[in-house]
Amino acid sequence: MSSLSPTLGPAPIPGPGPKRQLFEQFADLARALGHAHRLELIEQLAQGERSVEALAGKIGQSVANTSQHLQQMRRAGLVATRRDGKRVIYRLADGPVLEAVAGLQKLAEANLAEVREVVGAYFAGKDSMEPIRREELAARLRTESVTLLDLRPEDEFVLGHLPGALNIPLDQLEARLADLPEGHEVIAYCRGPYCVLSFEAVALLRARGLPVRRLEDGFPEWRAAGMGVEVGQA
Repeated sequence: MSSLSPTLGPAPIPGPGPKRQLFEQFADLARALGHAHRLELIEQLAQGERSVEALAGKIGQSVANTSQHLQQMRRAGLVATRRDGKRVIYRLADGPVLEAVAGLQKLAEANLAEVREVVGAYFAGKDSMEPIRREELAARLRTESVTLLDLRPEDEFVLGHLPGALNIPLDQLEARLADLPEGHEVIAYCRGPYCVLSFEAVALLRARGLPVRRLEDGFPEWRAAGMGVEVGQA
């Protein structure tokens, strides 16, 4: 009795393995981060949630262009939304979004000569002193031995700030030097490690003979680290 051999068809074409699938998703996420305006939007949303119109004004772009960037970031899981009547309000998504951006910044500083040149020429030129770390600042706040100076615009300050901070936007600092308490070291901070506001303030205050240092990064990183914050006007 003869037996029938099974008919052999063409071998199936293998699809991408799980590692390749993951790498493709990682690449999509990197592309979503790959625009200067989107990094600016992340910096702004790290202060607190905002409408599309407010964000457009902050980064100097049209509402339509800003909305397109935000929609791409939303598809990548970088931002989330809620409705407030007819307005769409955006916020940073849960997860280590700021940590991802910080990793990108460190990689750029380590490997891109153009980045090192800007950091050295501008930022180090304004302030080459070692900034104060979050943990040291938290300890000093308990002793009330420093004055916290928040250089951001008032609308950002209201969304959240370090406890007890004094809000003097940079463009008002020269006229409000008398508002700084005497006998305290000033710790200046703003939006993050590359926020020019605190660098400019440090240069101005040192030129006036005042003791001042910068916080190592800014308000978003302070909040992301689980440190205490206050909301509303001081």
